[in-house]
Order: sequence, then C-alpha cells, then structure tokens
Amino acid sequence: MAKHSITATVNGDEVDFTCSTEQTLLDVLRTKLNMTGTKNGCSTGDCGACTVIMNGRSINACLLLGAEIEGAEIETIEGVAKGGELHPLQQKFLDHAALQCGICTPGFINQAIAVLEKNPDPTERELRFGLAGNLCRCTGYDKIVRAVLDTAAEMRASK
Repeated sequence: MAKHSITATVNGDEVDFTCSTEQTLLDVLRTKLNMTGTKNGCSTGDCGACTVIMNGRSINACLLLGAEIEGAEIETIEGVAKGGELHPLQQKFLDHAALQCGICTPGFINQAIAVLEKNPDPTERELRFGLAGNLCRCTGYDKIVRAVLDTAAEMRASK
C-alpha cells in the first residue's frame, strides 16, 4: 500500500499528514486530522453530508482522495466559526431550528456558504437548486431554506 506525504492548508492552518493511496479526504479529515464534523452519509457522493470547501469550491470529501489535496486550501465545518463566534449561517440554523439529527448540517452549512459567496441574493428557487446535492431525512428542507435566505438578507443588510 503506497503512502503519500501531504501538506495542505485546513481551516487556515498548514497541516502535514501521511495517507494511503485509497484513503478519501473524508477519512483523512476524520481519522488523521481529528476533524469529525464532516460526516459520512453515503460514501458515494449522493447525500452531501461530507461537503467541504476546497480552493473555493464545494466538493464531496468522500469522492476525493486525501492524496489529491497536496497544496490545497480546505475549509471544513470546524473552520466556519471564527474566534468562538458562530458564523451568521450557523446562528440562523439554530434560530430557525433548521437541524435535527445533525448528520447533514455541516454539509448544508458549507454548501450554503459556497452558494451565498457566488450569489449573495439568491431567489428561493436558485437557493434550492444550489442546495440540491445535499439531502436531509429529518427537516423537510423548508427550515434550512428559510435559515439560508434569512442569513443572506442579514449579510446584505450589514454591508
């Protein structure tokens, strides 16, 4: 089994780790870097629970090999809150009760941040399309959509 020495930036910090050729980024995050916020929902890229941001784009960490992130910038759910203060989207998820079991929540938050960075004023339809790769079996999506739209409005107002 080949081993790879990787250096990347995760949540603003440079990290070095060794991984085998077949280890996914999801596995590396959870077992090598002890970042267990990123969840494994399906291992096939269908549910979005493992969504992280790599070099400014949302990706499914279960579909990318850890060895492929050499030199990359990765942002996980652990890096969303800054200085002990929740990101506005995290707070809105709480305010709108947009979570239940929590398996999908980190992926939804990362995907929603990516959507809002590209389009800070999405319509509900645009937002639902942007979140379509993330699945939830608990909330029915409406509370999630309301939380993200409320966050977008708040962030626009604060500029």
